[in-house]
Amino acid sequence: MSGMRNVLVAIACALLATACEPSSESAPPAQPAGPAAPAAELPEGSGFDFYVLALSWSPSYCEAEGEEANQQQCKAARPYAFVVHGLWPQFERGFPKDCQTDDPKVPNELVRTLYDIMPSAGLIRHEWSAHGACSGLSQTDYFAVLRAAREKVAIPPRFNRLDDYLTVAPREVETDFLRANSGMSANGIAVACDRRYLREVRICVTKQLGFRPCPEVDRRDCRLDKAVMPPVRGG
Repeated sequence: MSGMRNVLVAIACALLATACEPSSESAPPAQPAGPAAPAAELPEGSGFDFYVLALSWSPSYCEAEGEEANQQQCKAARPYAFVVHGLWPQFERGFPKDCQTDDPKVPNELVRTLYDIMPSAGLIRHEWSAHGACSGLSQTDYFAVLRAAREKVAIPPRFNRLDDYLTVAPREVETDFLRANSGMSANGIAVACDRRYLREVRICVTKQLGFRPCPEVDRRDCRLDKAVMPPVRGG
């Protein structure tokens, strides 16, 4: 009888589209995910309006500059693709540069923590003196914000590594970044090039690293129909 009763209950549930209670042997229902933990509060700079995160295509720099290129970056075994050129404080028009600082030299122990995203000691120290010193932040806080800005931006997967030369429309690269990064707008990103190579992608972010428009930066977009991205070296 109990077997017949269970069959009848199952049929009734199906016909009435009601939810039946799981047996004690069933897996418990999945719990909805809780809200994401709030992002750690970032140190907030002062004396400027927003940042530009400049991501350089390292192989273009190395090939374009040739023997003048930084050898730590261009002869490295690490396969550098897009690297952080800098995090630049900006005004709505123009930008501060070469501000006075009580800490002009970035110590080696801090420099070494940045090699995964910035490829040379010379670049790291230059970016601090030329731009970071204008952020109103200490060296430690500035480079912490720089790293957080890099982690905020998703690199389109096809640019994680190139094994051969790629000729692309700069607008296509911009579109790839827009697709990979929800909330980024077309007037908040600019692709930079020289006469042949695609050199950088520049992304505008707030002091708390939210994507934002920046018409002045956007106007300096690459005007080439096609640009070359050399393959990644090393690795």
